[in-house]
Amino acid sequence: MRGVVTRARRVVVKVGSSSLTTAAGGLDPERLAALVGALCGGGDREPGREVVLVSSGAIAAGLAPLGLARRPRDLATQQAAASVGQGRLMHAYTEEFGRHGRTVGQVLLTVDDVTRRAHYRNAHRTLRKLLDMRAVPIINENDTVATEEIRFGDNDRLAALVAALVQADLLVLLSDVDALYTGHPSQPGSRKVDEVTDFAQLAEVSVSGAGSAGVGTGGMVTKVEAARIATDAGIPVVLTAAPLAGAALSGEPVGTLFHAGGVRATARLHWLAHATTARGRLHLDAGAVTAVVDRRASLLPAGITRVDGAFTAGDPVDLIDIAGRAVARGLVNYDALELPGLLGRSTGELAATLGPAYEREVIHRDDLVLL
Repeated sequence: MRGVVTRARRVVVKVGSSSLTTAAGGLDPERLAALVGALCGGGDREPGREVVLVSSGAIAAGLAPLGLARRPRDLATQQAAASVGQGRLMHAYTEEFGRHGRTVGQVLLTVDDVTRRAHYRNAHRTLRKLLDMRAVPIINENDTVATEEIRFGDNDRLAALVAALVQADLLVLLSDVDALYTGHPSQPGSRKVDEVTDFAQLAEVSVSGAGSAGVGTGGMVTKVEAARIATDAGIPVVLTAAPLAGAALSGEPVGTLFHAGGVRATARLHWLAHATTARGRLHLDAGAVTAVVDRRASLLPAGITRVDGAFTAGDPVDLIDIAGRAVARGLVNYDALELPGLLGRSTGELAATLGPAYEREVIHRDDLVLL
């Protein structure tokens, strides 16, 4: 038995579209019932264990009702399918969890919900309260309103980030493949990878894209990247097939176990590093790089030499050293149009000439993460 699993008190479980739906796009009642049974029987039988479910399937569940043969490529049609399918998905979960005496709560997220400070606090508070009340949070990306700029892109990455958000003890990624293999499982000579202690050992592993059913967005490559994100936050990961969920949650040695390699970081900064895309770049002089990287200080206008991009206050931007490398990412306190007139000047000088509102950091150290 895997002690790291049996000791886990708070578990995030992610299930993909291909594990919940038919190839035609509709929800598969038997698969969904089996998953819920594993969570409430095999996975939730440990005293005091809390389970958070990150579930794909909204877009896939909306395909058949809208007469769509495959997952659409354009964002607007995806959003329409998600609008139809999300209600069907949550109704099915409500019914199945209800058979086990469990209440579920729907939480739909975008990147903005967990990178901007106030939104992050709200998301964290909601999830914490649901768990305190013994409800099962069911999380999905808010596909109906998410734009390309604020999309996670796949629920594997979302699950890894949610695991950091709720300070989970374990992340379980459920797929249509029972483990990570050195190549495609059907290829001769392909071997199962039982455990990963260092991602360098995966240098020779060939991972694939989305599944053949055409209803999901991920594949093994997104799951390995999600495992990297979670283990970097100090959270171990089990990757296996959905039918093996009960065995995995009970600690049986199924699938692939990724051992935690990092230390628990501030969840919000972990999100900033892994969930956001920089909207601009601030080029720093050598002194500012030293202050930010070595002393973990806030970024002041005096240390910035150039500004690239079109961003507004609160957006994520990358901090670039004199060699052109991104050394940190942070949430900027000024619009891109404001900054050029502030560069190279001290906050005291700016306050004296422009007013006290300008006596502030360009990026506060609490909103900075090193890359």
